Amino acid sequence: MSKSLAPAQSSLRSWLLVAPLLVFLTAFFLVPLAQVAVMSVSDPEWGLGHYVDIATDGFHLRVLGDTFLTALIVSLCCLLLGFPLAYAMAAAPPGLAAAMMVVVTMSFWTSFLVRTYAWMVLLGSRGPVAHLFSWFGFTAPELLFTRFSSTVAMTHILLPYMVLSLYGVLKRIEPSLPRSAASLGAPPSFVIRHVVLPLAAPGIVNGLTLVFVLCLGFYVTPILLGSPREQMVAGVIGQQVEEFLAFGEASAMAVVLLASTLVVLGLYHRRFGLDRLWG
Repeated sequence: MSKSLAPAQSSLRSWLLVAPLLVFLTAFFLVPLAQVAVMSVSDPEWGLGHYVDIATDGFHLRVLGDTFLTALIVSLCCLLLGFPLAYAMAAAPPGLAAAMMVVVTMSFWTSFLVRTYAWMVLLGSRGPVAHLFSWFGFTAPELLFTRFSSTVAMTHILLPYMVLSLYGVLKRIEPSLPRSAASLGAPPSFVIRHVVLPLAAPGIVNGLTLVFVLCLGFYVTPILLGSPREQMVAGVIGQQVEEFLAFGEASAMAVVLLASTLVVLGLYHRRFGLDRLWG
């Protein structure tokens, strides 16, 4: 009798442990999300008009295209910059690797807003970048309020996620494999392309997916640094709410953005499994 009750008691104990989290997620995530979904088809009147406008209006389609293009560019930039750093960290002695890890993760200790304002100073007309152009005798181009400035800032903000995703995979590669290829006469470029990259492919996919999904919902950085002609979805949603009080249209765009994110995650899960997203 006691043995039959043991599994039931264990299951009840498990549910009691997760109950506070379930209540919190329901109250502060699922309920507001349901309200946004209802508002997208009910404000100012019931119907799918907002979704039809998003699917047929050139402005909304351009915003969606710019959002996905920016997320793709940022993801590729993070990969190109993060892979050499992660590879160096994985190959470094433990002490140096720990110091490099501290430098990489230091950015998590500073808010997005502070880092965004720092880039405004760096890329401003009186910032160090402009002075560097002047020192070489060139006229500094307009860097602020362009896709370039927002892309640079978002790459800087999201780069640690890519580095950590890559580092976890590169650290698990058996050191004898690259050394064996090098001892057989393979040049370093061959070792990287045919030994390291195939073994690091899971980390590359994880990092690209993580950065891409995070970049889709960026709001502060594109608003402060980006061009008004190349807005991202989150910025347009904020504009619709703050300036036009168009809650229905903003809610529909939020649902479309959420659906796009879920599609990306669904494709990843079907191929790799979401449990592997963090390595």
